[in-house]
Amino acid sequence: MTLIIREAVPADITAIHGFILALADYEKLAHEVKADRATLEKYLFGPRPMAEVLIAEREEGPIGFALFFHNFSTFEGRPGLYLEDLFVVPEARGSGAGKALLRRLAQIALDRDCARLEWWVLDWNAPSIAFYRSIGARPMDEWTVQRVDGDALRALAA
Repeated sequence: MTLIIREAVPADITAIHGFILALADYEKLAHEVKADRATLEKYLFGPRPMAEVLIAEREEGPIGFALFFHNFSTFEGRPGLYLEDLFVVPEARGSGAGKALLRRLAQIALDRDCARLEWWVLDWNAPSIAFYRSIGARPMDEWTVQRVDGDALRALAA
């Protein structure tokens, strides 16, 4: 079975939304998903796209995705790629789809003169952490993620 990694198109919105829901369920965060197909379409394929998506596909259809966007390192003085989500359906795990998505992201990063490719992983997700170590990823344990959202974001903006 041939694996294809391709750029997502608007017709992929239903699959992308489904992958997001499945990932959220796996991460025990389904209650936090607010994204719907219309919002995703606006921000992925609208007049000012905010992120990009790669689709992993076999003959039977999409089996995974990677959603990413640019960030910028002031220390490097160059852009980077931030991988927001990587997901492969359970029945296709171990088939090379996840590694193929990451390989394509690495190619994109190099083509765009990015200094790095980075992402977060939940600390309890041992299978993913082991996979990431196997491809050369290293933890950035000295950093602590900070977030302002919801009411705190509105208060800060006021």
